[in-house]
Amino acid sequence: MSRPRILIQFDSDPQPSTFDAVVAVDSQVDHLFRHGAVTEENVTGLVHGAMFTRGGEDLKSTAVFIGGNDVQAGEHLLSAVQDAFFGPVRVSVMLDSNGCNTTASAAVLSAGKHLDLANSTLLVLGGTGPVGRRVARLLARQGAQVRIGSRSPDRAAEAAAEVATSIDGDVSIEGVSTAGDDALAAALEDCQGIVACGAAGVRLVDQAALEKASSVKLLIDLNAVPPAGIEGVEATDKGRERGDRVAYGALGVGGLKMKIHRAAIQSLFESNDRVLDADEIYQLGQELLADG
Repeated sequence: MSRPRILIQFDSDPQPSTFDAVVAVDSQVDHLFRHGAVTEENVTGLVHGAMFTRGGEDLKSTAVFIGGNDVQAGEHLLSAVQDAFFGPVRVSVMLDSNGCNTTASAAVLSAGKHLDLANSTLLVLGGTGPVGRRVARLLARQGAQVRIGSRSPDRAAEAAAEVATSIDGDVSIEGVSTAGDDALAAALEDCQGIVACGAAGVRLVDQAALEKASSVKLLIDLNAVPPAGIEGVEATDKGRERGDRVAYGALGVGGLKMKIHRAAIQSLFESNDRVLDADEIYQLGQELLADG
């Protein structure tokens, strides 16, 4: 008989995320252990407690979820968790700090419903942040030409170089400035899609800029807090036609994000050696869409 499924939540914030806990329960885990203020320095003992209490086939019934608002802290935790493993004595682990991987996957999968990504150019606004970088990476891996936009051209160029070097093979990723109307117009030239990943409540594209960007056919705004990151896109838009364009808001992308999140947690218990980061979570999303 299989052991009860235990998910251990490592959160970099002082209080573990209630959101992630609810999703874990909805993903049918049997027991949820929640730890806040987890750091690289104190995580090893927690990991060993997960590893050494079960053995053999029973190891796959324990898994780790890494969350918290600080994505960089989550990335460091993921590395520290993996460093704590001993050969085959390990448990599966998933990183989704601040929803970075599930949100980025849902956004790119939504874009792929309307654009041939391998033959499209997309501008990722707020592209230097953790979600923006993941969106850019996933788009590039699908063959898209990607422009990472930022008001700071140096930060945009740095992010583009970092994302490009993380991908095997030739990809097209360019850092572009969006500081001012002329720079934004140049960044939007010949683009088929925009994915806005900026800070909550910050407008990145207004109607005047959209009117000049005649090639843009898809708008995805991941900001749920007014004002919209892309003017005219509502949070509830889900493949909604707005003129000759299709629009997705944060809640419109959110339904797919939640399905991916639940499926990813459930998949942790299929083996004891899964590591779910952006690419693996995106693949799960692809499988979900393929299954209807």
